[in-house]
Amino acid sequence: MPVKALLLGGIVLAFSTPLAGLADTLALEVPDGPVILNIKGDIAYTNVGEEAHFDRDMLKALPQHTFETGTPWTEGSSHYSGPLMRILLEHLGAEGEAVHVLALNGYEAEIPFSDFYDYEVILALARDERAIPIREYGPLWVLYPFDQDEALLSEKMRFRAVWQVMEINVR
Repeated sequence: MPVKALLLGGIVLAFSTPLAGLADTLALEVPDGPVILNIKGDIAYTNVGEEAHFDRDMLKALPQHTFETGTPWTEGSSHYSGPLMRILLEHLGAEGEAVHVLALNGYEAEIPFSDFYDYEVILALARDERAIPIREYGPLWVLYPFDQDEALLSEKMRFRAVWQVMEINVR
């Protein structure tokens, strides 16, 4: 019987050690560069107090998604890239019904989590492979693939496409 207990203990230890290391990979690093995004609210992983602060490199390190679309505010079609909003929120262990997004210019919008699963909504970091300047709706833009679904061109959905994003509050 003691041999079985030792073997069982060894098996448990072998399988629990890698899982203990997983928690370290989920911890957020502290930004090295200028902070361009603060996320707060109902999130599990933080790096500054109860908030998650991101610099550009941290956001670029997340899996990137790209699509081509026109927008009601720009001419023609462009390629936009950035992390999917659902991936960013999952990365933080976010739980909630919606996010409240605040822009540099004071604009605010409430976006339901369901949008991030119904559509390929990104936090755009780049337009045509270049960082998006503030004067052109950057540096961060919650962007919907407008050309992929006519329903996205409704006024309700357009108001959710927040540019010059600086803060997200998970509710």
